Amino acid sequence: MNTECKPEQLEFQSLGWREVIGRFDGGRITSDGGGLLLREVDQRIGLLDRLAACFTDHRNPESIEHSVRDLVAQRDLTGERRVREQDRGNPLAASSTLNRLELGTPESASSDRYKRIAADSEALDRLLVDLFLESYRKPPRKIWLDLDATDDPLHGQQEG
Repeated sequence: MNTECKPEQLEFQSLGWREVIGRFDGGRITSDGGGLLLREVDQRIGLLDRLAACFTDHRNPESIEHSVRDLVAQRDLTGERRVREQDRGNPLAASSTLNRLELGTPESASSDRYKRIAADSEALDRLLVDLFLESYRKPPRKIWLDLDATDDPLHGQQEG
């Protein structure tokens, strides 16, 4: 089966004074431009704000540098906007801060000393369904979920 390539170009919002264009006529080049597409999607549908709203943050607001939205987005890649001068130039939140986002549970986040951010799994599920339905002009009357418990071995016998 041959792949059908569509040679149209994609136009993104400009990045500062630079024009950002995605085209498919470049031959063999990097595929690391997915971040631009994700940024565009985020700006159109508010993905990161909606995703961040699915978390409950029990941290003291006066003691935090990275909001839940920032942790989800990891936007400050250069570290230029860091609050403390000694942190400037160091990108992203530290692993301990990310652990607060990734390992907190709703049952313990309000009292846990370190893992004080909890995802609301029902809100995340609703967000996925909402995003799916919003991708249609007219939402489908039925959605088929094909759950297959087939055990497909991974290439190279990797764990998990």
